Amino acid sequence: MASTAAVPFWRSAGMTYITYSNICANLVRNCLKEPYKSEAVSREKVHFSITKWADGKPQKPSIRREKLVYVM
Repeated sequence: MASTAAVPFWRSAGMTYITYSNICANLVRNCLKEPYKSEAVSREKVHFSITKWADGKPQKPSIRREKLVYVM
């Protein structure tokens, strides 16, 4: 028995919960005062590796460091 009466506002706006959560976290970080703001901004960077495959074998992975970008 599923009810659609209580749909969260972020879902009705066409967002996923992750998108909504990222926007809220970004707003909170922007409201902080120094030195807390600069500490929070430094934690905003993400680190990940990309491995390309050729002929069924992995090539050397490349490590990337990027700042998160929020698109609304």
